[in-house]
Amino acid sequence: MEERNNKKGIGKTLAGLKPRIIDYYIIRKFLGTFFFSLLMIIVIAVVFDFAEKIDDFMEKNAPVRAIIFDYYFNFIPYFATLFAPLFVFISVIFFTSRMAVNTEIIAILSGGMSFRRMMWPYFIASFLIAVFVFLLTNFVLPQANLVKLDFEEKYYRIPRARRGQIVNFHRQVYKNVLLYMERYNPEIQTGINFSLERFNDDGQLESKLVAQRVTWDSANIWSAWTYYIRDIKDGREVITRGLRLDTALTIRPEDFTRDPQYVGTMKYRELNEYIDLLRLQGSDELRLFLVEKQRRFANPFSVFILTLIGVSLSSRKIRGGIGMQIGIGLALSFSYILFMQFASQFSLKGGVNPFISLWIPNFLYLGIALFLYRLAPK
Repeated sequence: MEERNNKKGIGKTLAGLKPRIIDYYIIRKFLGTFFFSLLMIIVIAVVFDFAEKIDDFMEKNAPVRAIIFDYYFNFIPYFATLFAPLFVFISVIFFTSRMAVNTEIIAILSGGMSFRRMMWPYFIASFLIAVFVFLLTNFVLPQANLVKLDFEEKYYRIPRARRGQIVNFHRQVYKNVLLYMERYNPEIQTGINFSLERFNDDGQLESKLVAQRVTWDSANIWSAWTYYIRDIKDGREVITRGLRLDTALTIRPEDFTRDPQYVGTMKYRELNEYIDLLRLQGSDELRLFLVEKQRRFANPFSVFILTLIGVSLSSRKIRGGIGMQIGIGLALSFSYILFMQFASQFSLKGGVNPFISLWIPNFLYLGIALFLYRLAPK
């Protein structure tokens, strides 16, 4: 009997989730408002960005075709992902408050649909937007950023290779293998006073390669010039000298001059592979890339939280208009998004675990969203 009652309860729940006309209405309103408002802000952003950079484009004779297709076509995905969470909230506030003012929500609840059931189409639309943001961030935006950065280096910024020499470069290139270079010139891809040390698992030095200079070969090989190798075996030292020695390392010339924005040019699989390489190298950049990985999951999740906050605030019909609802909602959403932008600094500057620092805003504002949901009209 109990099993039969459970099956009836599950069947009743599934029947309650069966799509209705009101579901399609809410989803259409939600997605339509979101994409329209997002398109408008992107147009405004493009206009202001062009007005700011037109002098630089003209000074460096940037082709019109490159400005349109290489820069602004790849500028759009960046702003779409940047503004998506905010405009999810604005869209929800806008059309839900209109429904509340027109007593549509009262009619929906009076017709027997629970408030929880009314949230179903909102979260379907939120899921579609979250998937859109996730795919854009991990698979479309990286390639777009790569093309955009190449354009900026040609026609807007100083090329990375001309930004000065790198001094006192340290990096772990393999397990127990440490590299040091006193100075590296990115223009001629040459380093001076180079050393490569290998230690055993007990931390004792086994071998050390020292060279006056190293150069990068187009065949993905580093060449050490005027070198000597000091090998320590059974307490004895063996010195080997030579004019040139070719060696393969996990370091490439772009690793010395890589722009911090490079983190945004990697697709999800490439990002994971590069994190593994940085972990092997013991690079100081590892935390930056771990933060980026967590951000790519935390940002899409914020869509659900902002949707819940927006519906909970705007579903109540208040005498005097919706100004107060919009004001409170915007204050919450802006503080949330601002918190998310600064959360990465907890990890980068404060040493907090990247997962914790990037998900703190989501957990905190999820609590606020659930509190507002309990206060919403049922």
